[in-house]
Amino acid sequence: MQTMMRRPLRGACLALALLLAVASGPALSARIGVLSNKYAVETAADYNSHIGGHAFTAVDTSITVPSAATLAAQFDAILLFEDGTSAQAPTLGTAVAAYARAGHGVVLGTFYDQDRSDGSPEFTPHGWGELEHLDPNTTDGVGTSYAQRTLGAVVSHPLMAGVQSLSANKFAGGNQAKPATTVVAYWAQKNVRGEPDPAVAYRITGRACVIHIAVAPNYPVIGVLNTDFGGDFYRLWQNAFDFAAGGCITGTAQLGTSDAIAIPATSPVALLLGALLLAAVGARRVARRRVR
Repeated sequence: MQTMMRRPLRGACLALALLLAVASGPALSARIGVLSNKYAVETAADYNSHIGGHAFTAVDTSITVPSAATLAAQFDAILLFEDGTSAQAPTLGTAVAAYARAGHGVVLGTFYDQDRSDGSPEFTPHGWGELEHLDPNTTDGVGTSYAQRTLGAVVSHPLMAGVQSLSANKFAGGNQAKPATTVVAYWAQKNVRGEPDPAVAYRITGRACVIHIAVAPNYPVIGVLNTDFGGDFYRLWQNAFDFAAGGCITGTAQLGTSDAIAIPATSPVALLLGALLLAAVGARRVARRRVR
C-alpha cells in the first residue's frame, strides 16, 4: 500500500518541479510605463529594441499627469525620470506614490534627483510630493555631478546579476542613501559630501518598492554607447524591471525588515500552479481512501 501511495505523490512532485521551473523565470513579462517630461517616447522605443521580455510604453508627463488608477490599470511597473525639471513633478510624484503603495514596482532614474526638494537651487526643484517619503535616496545637496562615474563596490543581488561594469561621463550620481535603504552598488567616486554615492538602491515601505538607478535611462538617446556611457547598461535596466515587476522579492530574509511577502524565486503563476497541483494530489488521496 505504501508503494501505491508514493508513486502518484512522486509523480506529482516531479510535475510540480517542472511547473515551477517553467513558471518561475528570472523575468516576468510585464507592461512597463516610461514616464518623463522629455525623451519618454525615444526611451521606450530604445528599450523595446534592446530589453527583452517586457513591453515599454511612453507616457509624456510634460503637460498632463496620469492618475494612480490609470497607472495601475495600464502598467505592472513604471520607470520615472526627467530631463530638466518640471512643475508637474509634485502632482506626478504623489500619483506615483499611490501607485507604489498599491503594490506596484517603481524604478527611478536620473535626473529624478534634480527635481527633488533637496536638490540644487540651480535647477529650481519642485519636489516630488508623496514620492519623497518612499524613494531610496536624498540628493547630496547638489544632485547629478556632471563628472565621470564608474562602478565601485557591488553586493550580490538580483539587481546586479550579470552587471560587471557601468560607466557614465556625466549624467549619473549625486545621491545619498536614506537609513532604511538597501544599497546594492556604489559608484567608485564619492558624492560632494565625500560619502558613498549609491549607484543602485531600493527601499521597501509597506507594499511600496521604489528602486533608484542613478544614471540617465535615456543615455542611448542623448549619448553614444561605449563613448559617453558604457558597461552593462541594458542588463542593469533589465534587472531593475525584472525586480520591480516581480515585487522586489529576494527571499525570506525580507520578513524581518518589512511586511513585504517574501517567497523565494517563484512567480505568482508558479505559486498558483503549485497550489492547484497539491490540491489535486490531496483530492486524489481522499478519493482512494473512500474507495478502499
